[in-house]
Amino acid sequence: MTEWDAIVIGAGIGGLVTASQLARRGAKVLVLEKYLIPGGSAGYFERSGYRFDVGASMIFGLGTQGTTNLLTRALAAVDQKLATIPDPVQVHYHLPGQRQVRVHRDYEKFLAELSALFPHEKRGIRGFYDECWRVFNYLNSIELLSLEEPRYLWRVFTQNPWACLGLAAYLPWNVGNIARKYIRDPELLKFIDLECYIWSVVPAEKTPMINAGMVFSDRHYGGIHYPKGGVGQIAQKLVAGLQRYGGEIRYKSRVTQILVENRQAVGVVCATGDVYRARRIISNATRWDTFGHLLTDIPPAEQRWRRWYQPSPSFLSLHLGVRQSAIPKDTDCHHVVLDDWAQMEAPYQTLFISIPTLLDPDLAPPGHHILHVFTPCWLADWEGLSPLAYAQRKEAMAGQIIERLLALFPRLDQDLDYMEIGTPRTHRRFLGRINGTYGPMPRRSLPGLLLMPFNRTSVPGLYCVGDSTFPGQGLNAVAFSGFACAHRVATDLGL
Repeated sequence: MTEWDAIVIGAGIGGLVTASQLARRGAKVLVLEKYLIPGGSAGYFERSGYRFDVGASMIFGLGTQGTTNLLTRALAAVDQKLATIPDPVQVHYHLPGQRQVRVHRDYEKFLAELSALFPHEKRGIRGFYDECWRVFNYLNSIELLSLEEPRYLWRVFTQNPWACLGLAAYLPWNVGNIARKYIRDPELLKFIDLECYIWSVVPAEKTPMINAGMVFSDRHYGGIHYPKGGVGQIAQKLVAGLQRYGGEIRYKSRVTQILVENRQAVGVVCATGDVYRARRIISNATRWDTFGHLLTDIPPAEQRWRRWYQPSPSFLSLHLGVRQSAIPKDTDCHHVVLDDWAQMEAPYQTLFISIPTLLDPDLAPPGHHILHVFTPCWLADWEGLSPLAYAQRKEAMAGQIIERLLALFPRLDQDLDYMEIGTPRTHRRFLGRINGTYGPMPRRSLPGLLLMPFNRTSVPGLYCVGDSTFPGQGLNAVAFSGFACAHRVATDLGL
């Protein structure tokens, strides 16, 4: 039986970054993926001539400068390049009271547009977002690897002590604490909540300031870039890099158990009965799926973490193919629609819209566009239904969402060519995530990132990677987790 240096469970972006980085350093790596293609929520599927992204199309980390362009750096480390298309507007907000604001790549243009809505808060707006830049500049001045590796920490500290001390000072803080230093207007504070919610699925009081510093500044620094050929190209390129350096990936390989011998993780068992052994096991599943499913025991450290964090909602997704006439001229690629501030966190109320064919027309048949519309909701809404009731509920909810979208796209219903509806049950089935969850969210306001676990677990030889490890959700964040995990594992393997 072949023994590997490392086995990675799941080919999400965090798992693939870990695997490819380890292979680049000479480790013998095997990735086991339950599905037919890599990427997880950053994958794709094709229907009727359309290539749909499974998840969001708003991609950070593909810039060309600094140290925070982690997707670019992950690809380059394994000799891969990805053609991308820059997006001049990160997101176009459609706010309560028919207010609108665009987050332009140009920082000053964004500040001017937001300040025009809240002229009395012009100074506070700049103060808050400039402080986000301060956090980002600290991050962007150091190499981002494992915070569990003492030699790395010492090296980074001696090279740039002020950046390290600056970041440490922000670790316990959430966005809400900082925003209220500068801003008093309740509606503007609600907007800051929405700015956090669209990527963290929690308001500002529960969103770590370090994460916000990255997101709110990198959209202007590195910018938003869409991969030519779709988001799934990121995973495809990482697999190519993994294989270039001798790593292997096996699809249709669903891991059902992590083997533990003498209290150490030593291998995995697949649904087929196949057993694979390795010196280190890395789970790209959520912590809830890792502990309590792949492992039956839930260690005390994981029980504590569950008291702090819970699975976030999943999504109802509409993947739409429409005729070109459905999209008005000068429409932006990404939109967020909210009609009532009080309903921001309520199921089905905040709508996220991506139209990636505005950047890459080749994703759809000629004369057509893709709209991906998704909104947070809970699995409980979709369980216990007969097949007929389930199908009827999908159609009814899709109809309600399309009705709301007519305010932006008046021809949408008559120009609709194709529709596929995904629910939390769909996400649970195809992504293998508990309740179809987007990731972890704090049960209450916590001290920033101080309670978010790193990659090592309390089971020797077992590591976690992905959005339920530091620093959390988002492709660039899980790439950070992947770099950190690979660094820690390589150090432990003596590579």
